[in-house]
Amino acid sequence: MIVTNTEFVPGYEIEEIIGVVTGNTVRAKHIGKDILAGLKNIVGGELQEYTEMLSDARKEALNRMVKEAEKLGADAVVNVRFATSQTMAGAAELLAYGTAVKLKKV
Repeated sequence: MIVTNTEFVPGYEIEEIIGVVTGNTVRAKHIGKDILAGLKNIVGGELQEYTEMLSDARKEALNRMVKEAEKLGADAVVNVRFATSQTMAGAAELLAYGTAVKLKKV
C-alpha cells in the first residue's frame, strides 16, 4: 500500500478515486506519566512520555486508515493528513485521513 501526503504518486496515474478513508485512536494520559511530565515542565525540556504516546497514536491511526483502504481494494492513499482534538480532560483523539485510490502505471 502506497501512502503519501501528496496528491499524486510519481510514475502512476490515478485510475479511480474510491473515497475518503480514516483511522483514529483516542488516548488518555497515564497518571504516572502525567506526574513525570509535570516535573519536566518545571525544569524544561521535551516531554518524552507525551512524545511517545503521540507517536504510538499516529502509528495506530495510520494503520487503521490503511486497513480501511485495503478493505476497499485501494492501491494507495493520497493526500494523507493528521488531525488531533481533545475529547475530554486528559484524553485526545488522533485522526489520520486521506483519499483511497486505484492506480495505473504510466
